[in-house]
Amino acid sequence: MAPGRWRQGRRFLRALLLVALLGPAACFSSSFYSPGEPRSSVRVLCGSNWSLVLQGQWMLEFYAPWCPACQQIEATWESFARESERLGITVGKVDVTQEPGLSGRFFVTTLPTIYHANDGVFRRYRGSRTLEDLQGYILERKWEAVEPVAGWKSPSSIMMHGMAGLFHFSGWIRQIHNYLTGTLGVHVWISYAIFILATLLIGLLLGLVLVLISDCLCPAKSKHSAEMPEAITKENAENAALEEPQEAAELSADEAADAKDLSEGEDAANSSADESEEDLALGKESGGEEAEDLSEQPLAESETESTVRQRKSQGAEKEL
Repeated sequence: MAPGRWRQGRRFLRALLLVALLGPAACFSSSFYSPGEPRSSVRVLCGSNWSLVLQGQWMLEFYAPWCPACQQIEATWESFARESERLGITVGKVDVTQEPGLSGRFFVTTLPTIYHANDGVFRRYRGSRTLEDLQGYILERKWEAVEPVAGWKSPSSIMMHGMAGLFHFSGWIRQIHNYLTGTLGVHVWISYAIFILATLLIGLLLGLVLVLISDCLCPAKSKHSAEMPEAITKENAENAALEEPQEAAELSADEAADAKDLSEGEDAANSSADESEEDLALGKESGGEEAEDLSEQPLAESETESTVRQRKSQGAEKEL
């Protein structure tokens, strides 16, 4: 049992290495041709040379060998590639089954998908797939009327770099699954269980790394530094307890002084009230005297008038 397991382990590691090298190998193997067959004018692109599309004018097709629509335009695409020198363009193609990273970078969702590229500016070709329409698209410069792909969706943007990595990772997982179930004969559910355990272990490792990074960036407080605030709080409590009697005595003295000031204020108010009452009484007396004087004045005037009349009457009698 042990030698058999050892052989399976060696074969599994060898398969991992082959999967890691599958992208570039597939690209180069697709470029080879047998001496008996005519050489294709279509440029095969892969993950290692896709950046060639960023320079010059290109027409790029994304296809899959099992796609019926892709098989129908295969001969037309070859004829279009043979006219590429006259049209001043380069015609290429990408097998999405071999290059999942590139299909994710260009966000290919339907097959076949054709892109026009001019110095890194990409436009989606949505016209007819006949040879005449393809040639007219280039000769008549119809691509200038097509809106280019947004900058954030451009294959050279940071976002599409991440998308390419996700697609490539999913293709890598699928190839490992096929190797486990096809070559090694592992049951499908056992393969799923292996991937689930691997996902859990990777999650735990990433969590551990994040915890270590957070500890380095924000280190925890030491025991001594944690005890210092407790000692400070105790000292503050003792000082507050000592200061409370002093504050109480000061408050009582302040209250007594306030009470004294209040009593003095009341006495002063009472004395001023008595003085005002005396002034009012004196005012009343003086008013009464003035009223009597005023009443006596009319009496005196009436008496003088009567005496004058009597004198006048007496003088008249004497003359008679």
